Amino acid sequence: MKRNVLPGLPLSLGITLFYVGLIVVLPLAALVFKAASLGPSEYWAIVSSPRAVASYRVTVLSALVATAFNLVFGLALAWVLVRYRFPGRRIVDAIVDLPFALPTAVAGIALTTLFASNGWFGTLLAPFGIKVAYTPLGIMVAMCFTSLPFIVRTVQPVLEDLDPALEEAAQSLGGSDSAIFLRVILPLLMPALLAGLSLSFARSLGEFGAIIFIAGNQPMETEITALLAFIRLEEYDYQAAAAIASVLLITAFLMLAATNLLQARALRYTARS
Repeated sequence: MKRNVLPGLPLSLGITLFYVGLIVVLPLAALVFKAASLGPSEYWAIVSSPRAVASYRVTVLSALVATAFNLVFGLALAWVLVRYRFPGRRIVDAIVDLPFALPTAVAGIALTTLFASNGWFGTLLAPFGIKVAYTPLGIMVAMCFTSLPFIVRTVQPVLEDLDPALEEAAQSLGGSDSAIFLRVILPLLMPALLAGLSLSFARSLGEFGAIIFIAGNQPMETEITALLAFIRLEEYDYQAAAAIASVLLITAFLMLAATNLLQARALRYTARS
C-alpha cells in the first residue's frame, strides 16, 4: 500500500482553502466590498479624475517599458547562465535573486543614490542630458530592477531541460543560428516567457517601495497609482483608496486571463509541432 506524506484529500484541501481564503480571498474581498460601497457615479468620478488617469498612464507605460526591457535582457541573462560557463557565474546567478531578498525601500534608496545628479551613474549620464532620478525614467529603472528575476527564473529551467538533439537536428538540416532560435527554441520557451512576462508586469504595476524614492512623486508627472492609493489612505479616504486600488486589481485579473489564454495557445502550438 502506497503511503502519502501529506494527509488525506479532505484535510489537505481544507487546510489549503482556509489558507487561501485567509491570506488571499479575504483581503481582496474587503477591497472589493469597500469599493462597492460607493455609488456608480462616485466610483467613476474617483477613478476617472485627471490625477488618477495620469497615475494610470505613468504606471502602465512605465511597466510596459520595464517588461519589454526585461524580456530582452532577462532572456539573454538566462541564456548566458544556462549555456556558458565562466568565472563568477555562480555569483551572477545569485545576484539575480537579490531583488527578491532586498527590501524594496532599500532598493529605492540605493537606486536614487546611484542615479542622482551627483551619484555614480548620474554623473556619467549628466553630460548627455539624461536625468534618471525624479523622472519617469527612474520609475522604469526601479521596475526593471524589482521584476527582472521573474523572467530569468521562469525561462532558466526550461532552457536547462531543452533537448540538445532538437538543435543538432536543425543544424544538420542547414538551419542558421537565428532560424534555429526563432523556429525551434523560441516556440518551446514561449509558455515560460509569457508566464515570466505576466509576473514581471504584475510586479511592476504593484511596486511601491522601490519607486517612491526615485520617482519624485510629482502629481500628473511621476506619481504612480499605488502611491495615489496610499495618499488617499493617509487622508482617511478609504473608499477612494479602495476604488483606485480596484483599478489595479481589475487590470491584474484581465492581464492574467489574457496571459493564460496565450499560454494555452502556445502549449497547443508546441504540442502540434
